[in-house]
Amino acid sequence: MVAAGPSPADGAGARTEAPSRREQILTEAARLFARHGFHGVSIADLGAAVGVSGPALYRHFPGKEALLAELLIDISERLLDGGRARVDHDDPGAALADLVDFHVAFATREPELIVVQDRDLANLPEEPRRTVRRLQRTYVELWVDTLRRAHPDIAPAEARTVAHGVFGLLNSTPYAPRAEQPSPRGADARAAVLRRMALAALAVAPA
Repeated sequence: MVAAGPSPADGAGARTEAPSRREQILTEAARLFARHGFHGVSIADLGAAVGVSGPALYRHFPGKEALLAELLIDISERLLDGGRARVDHDDPGAALADLVDFHVAFATREPELIVVQDRDLANLPEEPRRTVRRLQRTYVELWVDTLRRAHPDIAPAEARTVAHGVFGLLNSTPYAPRAEQPSPRGADARAAVLRRMALAALAVAPA
């Protein structure tokens, strides 16, 4: 994994040290893949974005597929690690709120990765794609288990539906209309709205 482990107050493993060249490549790859799609970005494009020649990127990654795999496995691992850190206490309601805060921070700070994961997961080779899917399923089940601890009468299938619905809400962030000149206050307001809506969805009653 490229990223350092998440701190309790941050999003999905926010980085605090100056990024390495490898991390710069990953950041620019996420931006370019989100904007143009995996097949719309060349090695030369990636090199130009970080100020090196295209072939120089091969010192860091054997190709675009390997770069995409590291991006998506990395964020899946960071989400799972961060989620586990936030459910490690006895109050399931507080754990759900912590999970929401954590995922909201990820969705508002790293929207490019949401776009890339939604659109380009199918471009991964089979083995890394299965790894991402396994990590994603484990992250979902973390939410399902926490939701059922908070609402013991909810069946697993219903809890899973609720969890996926909340992910759909929170992961809609990259597709929401944005101001031409976004401000920190605007971002905070969006995060607050997402938090309220997610917590309302999680305050479910059994059918």
